[in-house]
Amino acid sequence: MAHPSQLGFQDAASPVMEELLHFHDHALMIVFLISTLVLYIIVAMVSTKLTNKYILDSQEIEIIWTVLPAVILILIALPSLRILYLMDEINNPLLTIKAVGHQWYWSYEYTDYEDLGFDSYMIPTQNQTPGQFRLLEADHRMVIPVESPIRVLVSADDVLHSWAVPALGVKMDAVPGRLNQTAFIASRPGVFYGQCSEICGANHSFMPIVVEAVPLEHFENWSSRMLEDA
Repeated sequence: MAHPSQLGFQDAASPVMEELLHFHDHALMIVFLISTLVLYIIVAMVSTKLTNKYILDSQEIEIIWTVLPAVILILIALPSLRILYLMDEINNPLLTIKAVGHQWYWSYEYTDYEDLGFDSYMIPTQNQTPGQFRLLEADHRMVIPVESPIRVLVSADDVLHSWAVPALGVKMDAVPGRLNQTAFIASRPGVFYGQCSEICGANHSFMPIVVEAVPLEHFENWSSRMLEDA
């Protein structure tokens, strides 16, 4: 859960998000090193009147400042491509959930069950209980088992939406007439919040996403109660 004046990312709740955080730190360190080197060169050139005639026309230096950026780009690209392939990998999901975006709420269908589905609306501020988060709480949470591969099929009923949960490292566009898929594993129990990340109309800010990760036994009890109520 993000908090006011937070500078970094939310704590990772999935292996892919942990990889993304590590890659972010890796790339940021490279940016810091490049920025420090460039700042040093600028300060040195501005603050001294001396000129080195070997720097004005040097093939060696031109080779270095051509090859070095290429090596740096490779050091950034290889980990990035690895994570891209990890994010696309879907191996034997334990559960498949279809998330459909509407103006302005989400509906969820647990396709492995015969009749398990519900709509998820934002809880208005005046109806919230103490401890709930404004504009982030939903009347029905998407409940999933922890430490289990989950596949989410994302689509939309009317306009473009985007199903995004930052702590899980998930963001997938919901396009009318098209079925996109993404996958994740919640590595710990908890409640993870997200919001629609595609401008979808007047109430775009009022269609939150709430994912609750629980132990498998609790998930089975929850699904049994939902099927009985249905």
